[in-house]
Amino acid sequence: MHADPMMWVAGIRALYLQALHPRAVRGVMQNSDFRRDAWGRLMRTAGFVGTTTYGTGEAAEKAGARVRGIHRRLTATDPDTGERYGVDEPGLLLWVHCAEIDSYLHVARRSGFRLTDAQADRYMSEHRTSARLVGLDPAEVPGSQAELAAYFEKVRPELAAGPDARVVDAFLQRPPTHPLLVPAREMLWRRVANLAYASLPPYAHDLYGRRAPAPAVVTRRLRATGTALRCVPARVRWQLPPKHILRAMARLGPHTRPAPYKVGRWVAILDGPGRAQRADGGDSGTCQSGGRPGAPD
Repeated sequence: MHADPMMWVAGIRALYLQALHPRAVRGVMQNSDFRRDAWGRLMRTAGFVGTTTYGTGEAAEKAGARVRGIHRRLTATDPDTGERYGVDEPGLLLWVHCAEIDSYLHVARRSGFRLTDAQADRYMSEHRTSARLVGLDPAEVPGSQAELAAYFEKVRPELAAGPDARVVDAFLQRPPTHPLLVPAREMLWRRVANLAYASLPPYAHDLYGRRAPAPAVVTRRLRATGTALRCVPARVRWQLPPKHILRAMARLGPHTRPAPYKVGRWVAILDGPGRAQRADGGDSGTCQSGGRPGAPD
């Protein structure tokens, strides 16, 4: 699933959602230069996800230890109470984790990536490992869709679109860029950011105070975007994060999922011995925009 190009849209959605937790986003604002090094921060995050997904166990453990070490040294201060707290508080790490995993699952499935409910639950259960790597107790991390829904219901009273969330929102709408790239930002990036925002749950729209299109419209746009992005040849897409997927395929052999069915032919996932599955859910090796949609969200 992490090889799917819609993960980039999901990542932006996760940032929007994470910013709604005042204590969590304050930790970022007081310790990060993301506004000056947005691309670098994005690629470091993508590199961590790529390592923990496709890297060796040793590489994943080292990446997790590095993240835990950084978090241990960082603190934030509540401007209203003067309270100083660590950014590695379990509650804050859990919020960041759940917002990320929810966004990955939601955007992928809603854009047509085929996952059954049982597979979605398995995905969440597997991500208890990535939660452990950043310092969480896996037993305290939601391992199913039902547990995740219960978690969000519990944490909602703590959420608000405060000043820091407004800064994140403004940044995601217009990230700093070279003057020559401003037209591209307005034409391309804004559309992606707006799509990510539109895919947020209704309560997030209410907190930000900005309306979104009707859910059916958002779903159509997600599926159209997913269909278009999945037409980019897989081996081109798999270069980012830095060739993690290609390296894992080479290390694990030809039966790896995902793996190329035949060199030079479009294929996203091996669905079984000798059978390739297109990103739009059909079989064979060519991308067609008219494929059947995936399982509904």
